[in-house]
Amino acid sequence: MLKEFKDFIMTGNVVEFAVAVIMAGAIGAVVKGFVDNIIMPIVGHFSGGMDFAELKIILDEAVVNAEGAVTSPENAIMWGSWVNTIVNLIIVGLVMFIIIKAYNKTKKPVEEAPAAPAGPSQEDLLAEIRDLLKK
Repeated sequence: MLKEFKDFIMTGNVVEFAVAVIMAGAIGAVVKGFVDNIIMPIVGHFSGGMDFAELKIILDEAVVNAEGAVTSPENAIMWGSWVNTIVNLIIVGLVMFIIIKAYNKTKKPVEEAPAAPAGPSQEDLLAEIRDLLKK
């Protein structure tokens, strides 16, 4: 069983898949940094200086006691962070599209096999059978 597992893991498809997962994680981290640190501050600047990551709909305010300690944390829908995630998705999709398009250009076009020579038609075969039966 261990040998079969080793053979499975060492096949090209599994190794290529592992590399793809690792690269996707790295590309995702780079894109997240790009969106959070470059794109969204520019969008925030043009939309009145707001930070999208902090935009939220507060459902329940945080409860603070007399000493200033939070006894019950705030409950909020963080829709601005979700907008950042949607922008991340769009940019990752665009990057993956560009990578796949470039990869497809590097592949050689598949040469079509020459067409098989045409055999006798059905009528020719029937004529041959007829002639053989006449003999």
